[in-house]
Amino acid sequence: MDRFNCILNDTEYIYYLKRNKKFEKDRKFCKHNLKHFLDVARIAQLINLEESLGFNKEIIYTTAILHDIGKSLQYENGTPHEISSWEISKEILHNYRYNEEEIEIIKQGILGHRDKKSENFAQLMYRADKLSRLCISCKSIDECNWGDEKKNFKIYY
Repeated sequence: MDRFNCILNDTEYIYYLKRNKKFEKDRKFCKHNLKHFLDVARIAQLINLEESLGFNKEIIYTTAILHDIGKSLQYENGTPHEISSWEISKEILHNYRYNEEEIEIIKQGILGHRDKKSENFAQLMYRADKLSRLCISCKSIDECNWGDEKKNFKIYY
């Protein structure tokens, strides 16, 4: 997973991670930070293994650390964060020699992670993203704009 760790240390990646932190400094709801990204990665990998989906672990982890990296641009100019995250990710992925097939899978995961009706790899990322949120213990649950159907009220094991 050398490429994955290279991304974590990439100057542009760190820049956008810090932007997310800055824009969410006073946010009382779920944050879009490295902890969230790694929670998504670990949950996705568990689902991948438990359901024998056959997705590559490095691709899962890479997608997870990139799926919300553009969130600050949504705050700044309204660009949906799956779009801005994909735009940021394209160059980073090429810089670390991900091949076109890998990039296409990652693209599907990033662009589809907010779509309940997504399929295949994107559906895995959607599920992991939602399961990563611990709504059941959130102090701000009553103020959250997520509908109850989106909130995670259970711990799945």
